[in-house]
Amino acid sequence: MSDHHIKRLVIMRHAKADWPMGVPDHERPLEERGHREAPLAGKWLLKQGVVPDFILCSSALRTRQTCTWVCDELGDKAPTPKLEDGLYAASANRMLTVINHVPDTVTTLMVISHMPGVQDLAMHLASRDSDHDAYMDAATRYPTSALTVLETEKSWAELDGQDARLTHFTVPRH
Repeated sequence: MSDHHIKRLVIMRHAKADWPMGVPDHERPLEERGHREAPLAGKWLLKQGVVPDFILCSSALRTRQTCTWVCDELGDKAPTPKLEDGLYAASANRMLTVINHVPDTVTTLMVISHMPGVQDLAMHLASRDSDHDAYMDAATRYPTSALTVLETEKSWAELDGQDARLTHFTVPRH
């Protein structure tokens, strides 16, 4: 892959959420651990030089809070996130449809959403030349705050299945 044509997709599962009594699922906040771990994802992205120029975030409270922590760490490099109702409780196919509508001027896209869609999407897009260890980690577990980085030469509209190389899978922890 020639560097100037590579697009990167960062798929993140929201940080650890709480289950307060009587609170609708969409309005569940992060719990204490989630507030501690979400900023670590932003730190990891900076350290790896994987800074998104566009962020799509599920409209649920826990994903919005996760996104705020990530953006705080990215500082002035953080793009203005776009809240996307279609990413809440979305299947991998629904998430891919949202991604397919991202303009090609975006070179590094971050999607912050929910299980099982985030894991299913990463596995659906991962090509045969993916990093084996990263692929196996993402396939077998996808805990809160987990990040998958995929690279492709295709346009966002052409992204379909097994056409992005999974390069990193990490779970930022203290």
